[in-house]
Amino acid sequence: MIRVLVVEDSPVVREFLLFILGSDPGIRVVGTAHDGEEALDAVRRTRPDVITMDIHMPRLNGLEATRLIMETVPTPIIIVSGSDQPDEVVTTFDAMEAGALAVLRRPAGLDHPDHDATACELVQTVKLMAEVKVVRRWPRKRPGEPAPRAVEMGLAQAPAKLRIVAMGASTGGPPVLQTILAALPKNFPAPIVIVQHMAVGFSRGFMEWLAQSSALPMHLATQGELMLPGHVYLAPDEVQMKVSRNDRIVLTRDEPENGLRPSVSSLFRSVAEVYGCDAVAGLLTGMGRDGAQELRLLKEKGAVTFAQDKDSSVVHGMPGEAIRLDAAMLVLPPEKIAAVLASLANNGLARWRNL
Repeated sequence: MIRVLVVEDSPVVREFLLFILGSDPGIRVVGTAHDGEEALDAVRRTRPDVITMDIHMPRLNGLEATRLIMETVPTPIIIVSGSDQPDEVVTTFDAMEAGALAVLRRPAGLDHPDHDATACELVQTVKLMAEVKVVRRWPRKRPGEPAPRAVEMGLAQAPAKLRIVAMGASTGGPPVLQTILAALPKNFPAPIVIVQHMAVGFSRGFMEWLAQSSALPMHLATQGELMLPGHVYLAPDEVQMKVSRNDRIVLTRDEPENGLRPSVSSLFRSVAEVYGCDAVAGLLTGMGRDGAQELRLLKEKGAVTFAQDKDSSVVHGMPGEAIRLDAAMLVLPPEKIAAVLASLANNGLARWRNL
């Protein structure tokens, strides 16, 4: 039985969430709170397995409540948001930086055609997050702090010509991507393409949140867009993002892969076909196996490949599968991933060495 604390300031929405969660026999709601201060008290009293957290609340909002809970009684937290305004969505990703594991759109009403699907998504996410061993956030990189120096990686050499960087992430990915992208120089010599699994409606807010801490221009990718060096392209909702031989983005309505659209597998396969040994690619924290086989394909084609290490991952599913398949040449925490990419930018085709 999964014990859940529901934090929501609206009585109507709170009862709606209780109805959805209570419909599953494997979930028991052990408490409710209508603001962040009540949530802090309730989490200490009830010791839930999972918390669903609203963001905009009186007295203490969801961001500050998340931060305090993760500092005092670390618990898996799911942000359940009723807003899709980009500026408000940005706050939900601040909560992920503070330690929340996932962001979901509030389930649609009972008479809405998407009700069953969105209610099921909430229930399944609660069940998945209950299995996560909460890890504390690494300290946030302070503005102006120099990027960490790269260490000896044991590679014979860098790619023949760095033409693209591709990354895939799922649960826990937003803060990791923030750490990596914030450490890269604005003159980074290749485009960066990213698939981050997340609920529909949050991609644009995610892009704007990343832009606050990175010198690199951020784009929600569009069909046929020319990829420019030093620009970041995020996969939009409900399409597969690929790359073409003329350095352009290709968006398709192809079927989901590994149950996902966008999927890392689809992106990595196209990167392997188009760029081969001129690519750098990696898998970051996340559930499942999306992209692992294709990362191995990239390695076989001569690309430099990496996976996030277990200690820094919220969930070591995707990177762990890549390591099991011997698809990752490097296994690193986020700060060292950033250092490797930055050293490629600084040293071009030089052999890997202590810097």
